[in-house]
Amino acid sequence: MFSFSKIELIFFASASGRLGVNEENQFYHKKYYFYGFFLVNAYMNKIIEKEYLSDKVVRMVIESPRIANKRKAGHFVIVKVGEKGERIPLTISTADTSKGTITLIIQTVGVTSYKLARLEIGDEITDIVGPLGHPTHITKVGTVLCAGGGVGIAPLLPIVESMKQMGNRVITVLAARSKDLIILEKQIRAYSDEVVIMTDDGSYGIKGLVTNGMEEIINREKIDLAVTIGPAVMMKFTSLLTKKYNIPTMASLNSIMVDGTGMCGACRVSVGGETKFVCVDGPEFNAHEIDFDELLMRLSAYKDSEVIASKNYLENKSN
Repeated sequence: MFSFSKIELIFFASASGRLGVNEENQFYHKKYYFYGFFLVNAYMNKIIEKEYLSDKVVRMVIESPRIANKRKAGHFVIVKVGEKGERIPLTISTADTSKGTITLIIQTVGVTSYKLARLEIGDEITDIVGPLGHPTHITKVGTVLCAGGGVGIAPLLPIVESMKQMGNRVITVLAARSKDLIILEKQIRAYSDEVVIMTDDGSYGIKGLVTNGMEEIINREKIDLAVTIGPAVMMKFTSLLTKKYNIPTMASLNSIMVDGTGMCGACRVSVGGETKFVCVDGPEFNAHEIDFDELLMRLSAYKDSEVIASKNYLENKSN
């Protein structure tokens, strides 16, 4: 069920027919035109806990019981800071239904993420809507190799947890440029049969790339399924690796999004030669069918503007 920061009357119209609502009041893909009005009520999205996992990565626990009750591994939310703020997607790392909270991991890379990270315990996030997207398909397959890069470790955590609870053997490879960028290691270890850590500079674990750690594991035992989440370029090369060994692989994409309900098309990606929308068709897809080169190009479309906006924001805040 969707959660907003206040009572709002929302009008949704989809000329492409991509918007619908299922029995759980979640959006899904429809083949026909859809128009509708929804009156939604929600909680104030108060920040309950805040912790810096590194200089640029913040963990926030947020009061949002309706989202917490509906959330499954793989779901994400759209967050807005300020009435005129932009909307950004963030994967729900964990949820506590008994406390009515969700946990988000934020990496400060742009203006909105900086604004979000500046909020403190007791502050309220203007809008949070979700859970969005399709949840991860969790099933018992045997041995699952999970690869997480940088802040991509956060959305990997609930998948590792769910795969283990389903009875799989779970091997997790965590990768980052350096030791200080390895996050949630303790939580990942709690649900993994084995954890391998790779750092580019060798400051922690084994020196090398995530693909080096994955290939060593693939060469020593049979892998039934691989899951990769992280920077797009990382997922591209992990997918090329698993394709070489004919290992089914799932990648969770975090593309540019605006509305998160399939109407704007900003998150479109080519999968198996077809156009898909990450927000309503994903965020997880068969990694071997994703056009990663196109995805990388689309992700860089506003890079220069984002750098300038972030610089101006930080300069204004320091004055």
